[in-house]
Amino acid sequence: MGMIKLTNTNQSVTINEGELTGYTVDGYELMHQKESPGWGHTDTEMFPIIGPTNKVGYRVHVPKGNALQDQHGLLRELAYETLGTDDKSAIFQKTYTAGTIIKNSKYPDRSTAERLIWPYNFQFKKKVALTKNGLEITFTVTGELDMPFMIGYHPAFNLRTKNPVIKTNDRSYSIEEVMAAGDRALEVANTTELILADEKELILKSKGFGNYMLWSPVPTMICIEPISFYPYAVQQNQLSEGFRHLSNQEEVFEIQISVK
Repeated sequence: MGMIKLTNTNQSVTINEGELTGYTVDGYELMHQKESPGWGHTDTEMFPIIGPTNKVGYRVHVPKGNALQDQHGLLRELAYETLGTDDKSAIFQKTYTAGTIIKNSKYPDRSTAERLIWPYNFQFKKKVALTKNGLEITFTVTGELDMPFMIGYHPAFNLRTKNPVIKTNDRSYSIEEVMAAGDRALEVANTTELILADEKELILKSKGFGNYMLWSPVPTMICIEPISFYPYAVQQNQLSEGFRHLSNQEEVFEIQISVK
């Protein structure tokens, strides 16, 4: 697939095999770099579940039976294909055929689940576009009617000051609060817009997700993740309570990132 670079006036984006590896505005890099401390990625997607499954033997009950899913689902184990690209946008797709056994890259070091499986067909498209208003990322999901799913987007951002603040319209969170939440991540429920106030102000607006969660293992980066469901609201054996279900129409989810 190779490296793809998008540009629009003072903005540029780099993408490697469908992963957003950089977003700069006026030469200012907003995204965490995978070689930096904290996390070995810049972005990823969580689908068709969000959250851990290890305490229930990696088994998630769905109407078609048990599915084997590691933390945040199996989508991240699939490779993107490039559907199209131009100077300002790129479209990628992952396709899964029901019952296909997928090797779990976390096994054996970070998981005891060697293989993953899902009993439904689906297609997952990711469009990355630079507009005059900023970076827009759109996910389009299609698949079998009534397929259960959760969805989340997991981007990581640079932090450059000692006291960055994440703000909603009615409260704020410090990086210390986020780090104290640990691997559970900090829930920000019923929210579509957040501001990351650091050296610059980063504005994130989402459609379709409905919630966010915040995660950071180090004070130099933060993941601000739009999600359809906060998985730690229930016990692991009750994760199915967070499922939505596919209809006959495409399910579309959007996130817009801009600098103030």
